[in-house]
Amino acid sequence: MAVPKRKTSKAKSRSRRASNWVLELPARSLCPQCNESKVPHVVCPTCGWYKGRQAVEVG
Repeated sequence: MAVPKRKTSKAKSRSRRASNWVLELPARSLCPQCNESKVPHVVCPTCGWYKGRQAVEVG
């Protein structure tokens, strides 16, 4: 079995693990009714429409 020639430094191993901690912005789409940005598959917070119908009353 292969054996590492040198010890992996703390900085090297921690930076490799830190790549999994990167946060991503949530996906955005445009509301077809009011053209505001919104999260996909969610009622539009601006106009209250979802899937071509008024789902929520926005006052």
